[in-house]
Amino acid sequence: MYKEPIFLQPVFQERIWGGQKLRTEYGYNIPSEQTGEAWVISAHPNGPSVIQNGPLQGKTLKEAWEGHGELFQKREDNDEAYPLLVKILDANADLSVQVHPDDNFAREVEGQPYGKTECWYVLSAEEESEIVFGHHAETREQMEQMMDEGMWDEFLQRVKVKKGDFIYVPSGTLHAIGKGIVILETQQSSDITYRVYDYDRTDAQGNKRELHLDRAKQVTTVPHQPVNPTPEQALIDDITMTKLVEAQYFTVSHWQLKGRSMQKQDKDFLQVSVVEGDAEMMMNGKTYELNKGTHFILPSGVVEYELNGDAEFIVSWT
Repeated sequence: MYKEPIFLQPVFQERIWGGQKLRTEYGYNIPSEQTGEAWVISAHPNGPSVIQNGPLQGKTLKEAWEGHGELFQKREDNDEAYPLLVKILDANADLSVQVHPDDNFAREVEGQPYGKTECWYVLSAEEESEIVFGHHAETREQMEQMMDEGMWDEFLQRVKVKKGDFIYVPSGTLHAIGKGIVILETQQSSDITYRVYDYDRTDAQGNKRELHLDRAKQVTTVPHQPVNPTPEQALIDDITMTKLVEAQYFTVSHWQLKGRSMQKQDKDFLQVSVVEGDAEMMMNGKTYELNKGTHFILPSGVVEYELNGDAEFIVSWT
């Protein structure tokens, strides 16, 4: 049984809207000037993270889930995929307006294990940055008419955001991250996206990206039903823990460490991303350096650990 953190190597995805902030703000060795996503905790086949330490060094998180389920309190009869995926996204340009299906639609239509409910923690945002979050249609007929006629300004609902904001995005929610925003996204482990509107952009070859309006119309929630979770705050020693959401698929918390704190690990497993500052983690006589841009899992074999430093974390679990 692992009694140490499982550190993970990010997997990078180039995107038409990507930029360079994953290098300039997080020190990652990105593959191009249009790197849009770092999949930082991933067992998804489209970009599985590689384990950097311990007995499973060099293996992917997907391989660890399938071959060492005890690390995650996985039941022996559980043949489902690893449930969560954590990303950092750098929106150097507007992302397309899109929507994701729920589990039932994903399984019945796409043959995939999970739909996609997600949430965003805003790591940075330029002044006046905004997201698309929902729409103004009251009926499905009105929604389809506004989509078909390209009434995007009237149809789409836009919301300004700033650093530290949190947005919960259930499946069926029309959404888009706007230019100048960097987010940490916690989501179901799914890569199913239905693109609704892409600003008529073209790629280097002059081609527009594919839209998926038929399926988007089937899965979009009408009318828009925003969910605004109420944060819950707790103080343990020198760490302030703010539970951002406790939902069906995941719980996400923001931890602000200023000093020292002893912690108990009582989850099946804990996903941890260092989003600001530096800290040390001590367990079983070992000390681990935690820097901005570090991502790891605390498996079920870890029962107690100590944190020391000045840092912020986004932590998630099922």
